[in-house]
Amino acid sequence: MQNNVRPESMERITTKALADAFIEEQIAELRAQIGDKKVLLALSGGVDSSVVAALLIKAVGRQLVCVHVNHGLMRKGESEQVIEVFGKELDANLIYVDATDRFLDLLAGVEEPERKRKIIGGEFIKVFDEEASKLEGISFLAQGTIYPDILESDGVKAHHNVGGLPEGMQFELVEPVKLLYKDEVRVVGEALGLPHAMVYRQPFPGPGLGVRCLGAITRDRLHALREADAILRAEFDNCGLAESVWQYFIAVPDFKSVGVKDGKRYEGWPAIIRAVNTRDAMSATIEEIPYDVLHKITDRITNEVPGINRVLYDLTPKPIGTIEWE
Repeated sequence: MQNNVRPESMERITTKALADAFIEEQIAELRAQIGDKKVLLALSGGVDSSVVAALLIKAVGRQLVCVHVNHGLMRKGESEQVIEVFGKELDANLIYVDATDRFLDLLAGVEEPERKRKIIGGEFIKVFDEEASKLEGISFLAQGTIYPDILESDGVKAHHNVGGLPEGMQFELVEPVKLLYKDEVRVVGEALGLPHAMVYRQPFPGPGLGVRCLGAITRDRLHALREADAILRAEFDNCGLAESVWQYFIAVPDFKSVGVKDGKRYEGWPAIIRAVNTRDAMSATIEEIPYDVLHKITDRITNEVPGINRVLYDLTPKPIGTIEWE
């Protein structure tokens, strides 16, 4: 399965038995492709890269070098969780790079969404190339490309796993789940024995909060976004929506409206809730959140997050609206 076209005869992976067969096939293919050489993996801690990491650990063990780059656009506590789970619990060969200032300095004043994506994607490549140059014998770059990435790669997304590599790059690609849909990746992840919470972690875009802090990114608005998003996720956990909704997040646009706080007029940003369900990310429907939950989320965000004074709910399905705002 080394081409980029999913065979019509390929059965959807819906059971542990089918996942086990896929894992066995991929381990054999990975060993044949990699041999005794080393592999560099961008480990975000999301479902796709985590499953790729687990496959590679089974196939080539310590030949895998995982690199987690904190670009300053992660969700609250996310990099810390990656270090805890992979560095300590799974004993992965993990390199942690805090590149927050490097990314945010490059993004300062950049408003156009595709330019932001290309800056983030391009800088990621540079960081990985720099890390690889410090290591000996790195021949492969592993990526968590999944099938919808390939289907949407022509003119729709400028930053995901199938595009943007410079022609002279020294790595050969390793993409073991590139013919799978997201639900299949989850089944494979559970069959590999990954923690349930990790396997069912909601999707997170490569540019991270960079495409949810709409327009030009500022550190104060990025901080407000991160805190509001953490509240949304906590309340979805509390009310049982976390595992029934495919993806949910906050977006914060670059404009303010007037409000009242402590008896005074106060300008703040709106926090926009997006919650969608989908099977393959090609289309998406809107999740109906109970009003009592929305009221609690609104109360917490507007009272606990400095800079935000309104909460809005996005009711647009895909199509016509994409899942992300940018």
